[in-house]
Amino acid sequence: MCGLAGWVSFRRDLTAYEDVARRMTETMACRGPDASGLWTSEHALLGHRRLAIIDIEGGRQPMTGADDAGSGDSPVITYTGEVYNFRELREELRTLGHTFHTSSDTEVVLRAYLEWGDRLAEHLNGIYAFALWDPRSRELLLVRDRMGVKPLYYYPTADGVLFGSEPKAILAHEEAEAVVDADGLSEIFSIVKTPGHAVFRGMHEVLPGTVLRFTRDGSDVRTYWKLTARRHTDDLDATVATVRTLLEDIVERQLFADVTVGTLLSGGLDSSAVTALAAASRARRGVREPVRAFSVDFTGHQERFRSNVQWEDPDTPFAVEVARHVGAEHIIVELANDDILDPRVRDAVLRAQDLPVSTGDMEYSLFLLCRVLKERMTVALSGEAADELFGGYTWFHSPEAVSLDTFPWHHPFEQAGGIGALRELGLWERLGLTAYVKRRYAEALAEVPRLAGETGHEARMREITYLNLTRWENFLLDRKDRISMAVSLEVRVPFTDHRLVEYVYNTPWAMKNFDGREKSLLRAAMRGLLPDSVLDRKKSPYPSTQDLTYERALRRMVADLLTPDAPVLRLVGENGVRGLLARPEGAYAVGGPWSARAVLERLVEFNTWVRAYDVRVDI
Repeated sequence: MCGLAGWVSFRRDLTAYEDVARRMTETMACRGPDASGLWTSEHALLGHRRLAIIDIEGGRQPMTGADDAGSGDSPVITYTGEVYNFRELREELRTLGHTFHTSSDTEVVLRAYLEWGDRLAEHLNGIYAFALWDPRSRELLLVRDRMGVKPLYYYPTADGVLFGSEPKAILAHEEAEAVVDADGLSEIFSIVKTPGHAVFRGMHEVLPGTVLRFTRDGSDVRTYWKLTARRHTDDLDATVATVRTLLEDIVERQLFADVTVGTLLSGGLDSSAVTALAAASRARRGVREPVRAFSVDFTGHQERFRSNVQWEDPDTPFAVEVARHVGAEHIIVELANDDILDPRVRDAVLRAQDLPVSTGDMEYSLFLLCRVLKERMTVALSGEAADELFGGYTWFHSPEAVSLDTFPWHHPFEQAGGIGALRELGLWERLGLTAYVKRRYAEALAEVPRLAGETGHEARMREITYLNLTRWENFLLDRKDRISMAVSLEVRVPFTDHRLVEYVYNTPWAMKNFDGREKSLLRAAMRGLLPDSVLDRKKSPYPSTQDLTYERALRRMVADLLTPDAPVLRLVGENGVRGLLARPEGAYAVGGPWSARAVLERLVEFNTWVRAYDVRVDI
């Protein structure tokens, strides 16, 4: 999966700055523990850290497009991710006269550029982000996959640009300042995840589905893919069959690797579908070894579990049943409170994300799950994006949430206490989050591709789906990438394949919800492959501990913030913090992205983040 970094300057000779590029690149050693590379020229420095997945020996980077004569004026690429159709593209490029020296997908991407220029991205199916420097035209291309699965950041300078897979790579350069203003703070605490917003002042994310070009004369952006509205002409049976066929092809493609591939299995519909499809693919190909499926659980969780607005039942029994049903080798990673409270774990997660955007114990347990998984394999398939695409969340099915003139996921989180906690702290008003969320919501609605003549509930559900796919999913994909790559694990996400996204996005809501259940269409597509108990189970988010001893430990960490030099007290009032701590025990038993407990987690992380990154807060 790898990590990239680099620096382009159109007015300086960068050959004297190799140490700077090396320092930027080495911040991402965890993204690529297998090899490191640096390419230097007068105006461009490209760095790469490699996690070897395909063509272990031949896929080293940065990679140049030199021909057999060894031309020194050829394009060079530093690339991260996977292109799942690279084998077909390689054969197509061979018929067009290209000669290949490796069996890596990186070389396919590079030669696709030599053939099609910046139109290469339209030919790629996968999750990727790459930087390509062309010495012939002295221009830099930054390219990101359609759904934004792989991250890519940039920071314009007076005479060029800095770029990297993560903000930490850019912040290792002396010209990039770790400054966060009111707009950045609003992004942190509003849980909107605006595309292109990088929180740090002056830094940006390359937008999903775009090619960003930098030349001596400036920069320009070209969108090569975005969601479009089109009429759905298939009936229900044909739609169910198409979804099943697409998923079978997608999972089979994503199982390809020169290393071991497994799955993340929660016991919910999405991860169970991926695991079952992976097991079926292996069986068709005659692979005897069972697919390995990994789950997480907390010590004593089933005994103390209480249902609530987000979780109806514990996951583990369903994960066990799915693994038995499909013949998977099932590994349960059981965590105790001490594991997720370990300061080393919490520090690793914060540094992995570069920001104090926290879902609390969910992130710490995910880190520990990925760390165990990495001991057994290098690649895992996960179920992200199915809820956003097929309509799995509670807010898709709540008339009140759907009718709100704001992001629909704010509704259940307001009920869970997150917005109330921010108001009690005075932070909601101080940052003007009502106005900020309203502005970002209006921007998002203006982007929605609409079908002529579509009105009423169908039109609104198209809007809700678009908001989820472009905002909420942004948050989840970024979290999964950062935490998994912190332990050098590549996570692939079949439900983000653009063919599936385009098809299901344009399927009418009445068909997605044909039997009155969440994700009706996906349930129907998986019928016969999964046990009925899982197919009929209510949507359940990633697990979160309900152990009161975790809540007590979190309260102690928040109480420790009440010191005169605590950075967080420059944002929130001491009385507000004391008010939250005065709530009765059990008030923070339920976690989740915007629960009141997550607000406490974010306060603790913010305090640590400002100190660890030497952040200047400018409000």
